Amino acid sequence: MAITYEGEVVIVEGTDSYDGFSEALPNVLSVPIQFDIIHGGSVVIQLNDGCSPEEGERLLDFIGYSIQELIDMEQARRSIAEEALSKYRELALLHRSVPNINTSLVMRDVVRALIDECRRENYPGELGMIFLLEPGSKQYRLAVQYGFPFGSNLQPMADSDLFIEVAEAGHGEIINDLDKDTRWAGELPGLGAMIIIPIASPNRCEGLLILASENKGLFEAAHRRSLSTLASVAEISVSNSFNFEGVQKLMNAILQALAEAIDSRDPFTAGHSERVAHLAVAFAHVLNEKGDCAEMTFSDEDLKEIYYAGILHDVGKIGIKEDVLTKRTRLSSRHMDVVKARFQLLGQFSDFDWSSAFETVSSVNKAMTPEEGDLKFVKELGEKVLHEGGARLSYLYDDELEHLLLKYGNLTMDERKEIQRHPAESERILQHIPMHGNYNNMLAIIRQHHERLDGSGYPDGLKADEIIIQSRMMAIVDIYDAVTQERHYKPAYTRSEAVKILKKDAEAGRLDHELTACFLENLERIEALSERVKITRVSHLSEIGNFSTL
Repeated sequence: MAITYEGEVVIVEGTDSYDGFSEALPNVLSVPIQFDIIHGGSVVIQLNDGCSPEEGERLLDFIGYSIQELIDMEQARRSIAEEALSKYRELALLHRSVPNINTSLVMRDVVRALIDECRRENYPGELGMIFLLEPGSKQYRLAVQYGFPFGSNLQPMADSDLFIEVAEAGHGEIINDLDKDTRWAGELPGLGAMIIIPIASPNRCEGLLILASENKGLFEAAHRRSLSTLASVAEISVSNSFNFEGVQKLMNAILQALAEAIDSRDPFTAGHSERVAHLAVAFAHVLNEKGDCAEMTFSDEDLKEIYYAGILHDVGKIGIKEDVLTKRTRLSSRHMDVVKARFQLLGQFSDFDWSSAFETVSSVNKAMTPEEGDLKFVKELGEKVLHEGGARLSYLYDDELEHLLLKYGNLTMDERKEIQRHPAESERILQHIPMHGNYNNMLAIIRQHHERLDGSGYPDGLKADEIIIQSRMMAIVDIYDAVTQERHYKPAYTRSEAVKILKKDAEAGRLDHELTACFLENLERIEALSERVKITRVSHLSEIGNFSTL
C-alpha cells in the first residue's frame, strides 16, 4: 500500500520500493483523497494473488474512507486551534490597545496611539497613514503618517476613487496589486499593495487607517481582521475626541465672549484678559523648564486651568458700575462744566480769578499724582464761601473735594471698594459654570489674583502661604500687562519701567520674590512663548515650548 501527495509517494508499506507499483496493472487499485481545498493525493494498494478484485475494492474503500476521515478530523482540529489562537491574539490586542488608545480625549494623541499600535504589531508594509474627516465638511485630511519622507504630499490619497469608495461603503479592503485595481490611478506613485480600514462611528466614517507597501501580495485576511479590531477600539476614542473638541471649542468661544464683553466696557483694557492668559501659560512653561523656580511643575491640565483663569480673571468687572470702571478723571467732564459755570458766576460777584482757578482745578482733576501746591490751592478754595444777597455759595462742595483732594489716582475709597469687588464677583459668576477637566484651583486663582503676600491685597487680605502659587504668578503677569498698556488714567510704561515696578513690589514683600525674579530673568522668552500661545489650540498648550525658533 502507498499514499501519494500531489503525485509524490510519501508513505509506502509492504515493499522496499514503490517502483513495482503501476496503477495501470490489473492487481493495482487506487482511490483519491483530499488533504485540503487545494492539495490532493491518493491511496494505492496492490492485491495479492489470492485476493479478488471485489474484496480489494471493499478494502480500498474502507482504507480510503478511514484515512480521509482522519485527515478531515485533523483539519478541523487545526482550524479550531487556529481560530482559538486568532481569538486569543485578538483579545490580547484588545487588552493592550484599549488602555493605550483610550488614554486621551485629544484627537492628536488618539491617532498617534493608533498608528503606534500598528507599528508595534509588525504588520506587513513599511508605510502607514491615518486620514480623519474634517468637522463640518466631507473632506478627509491627513492626521498622522509614518514611512514617507518628511514633507510628502499625501493628500491625493483622499481624492482617489479607491479611498472614496471604502469610506462610503464602510468596509475594509485588501488590494495586493494596486496596478490591477481600476479605482487606483497611481495617486501616490510607487505603491504596490494596500490595506484600508474604516474608522467608523454609528453615524459616519470618521476616518481611514491605511497600511501600504511598495511590494505586492503582502496582506492577508488575518491582517484585515486584526486591523479592524484596532480600528473598532479607536472608533469610540475618535468619536469622543471629535465631540470633546467640539464642546471645548464651544466653551472657548463662550469664555472668549465673556472676556470680550468685559473689554467692550472699556476700550483701554481691550485684550488685557487674553494677554494675561498667554503670559501666564508662558510663565508656567518657563517654570517647568527651569525646574528650580517653583515648588511644583505644571501638567497640561494645569496649563489649561491657568489659561482659563487668565481669560476669566476680570469677568467680575461686568458687575462693576460703569462710571467707576471707566472713570478717566476725578470729576466727570459734565461735573467740571458745572464747576466752570459756578466759577464764572463767582467771578461776577467778586474779584475771583475764575479762569486761573479753573485751570488749576482742571490740572488736578486729570493728574495721577497732583502737585502738593495744587492740592493746597484746591483745599483752600474749598474753604471759601461767597455770601451774596443773603445766599451762601461755596466755591467747591464736599463731594467735589473728596475726589479732587485724592493724593493718588482718581478713585475715592468707596469707588476703590467697588473695583475691589471684582475678584469675588468673578468667582460668584463662574462658580455655577461646569468646567470640563480637573480645574479645581481655577476659581481660587481668579479670586486671589489681587492678593499680596504682605496682606495688603484684596478681596480677602490673604498672606504668604494662604495664596496659591498660580495666583502669585497671575498677580505678576497681571501687573506687568497693566502697566505696559495705556489706560485712561495713565500712559503705557516701558518694559524697563515695568521691571522697576515689579522689583519694587517684590522687595516690599507684596509679590513672591523668587517668582518675580524668574519672571524678569526670562522676560524675553516668556513674551516669545506668549505669542506662540496665541496660535496654539488650548488642547495643545503643553507643546508650545517645542519650537527651536523660540
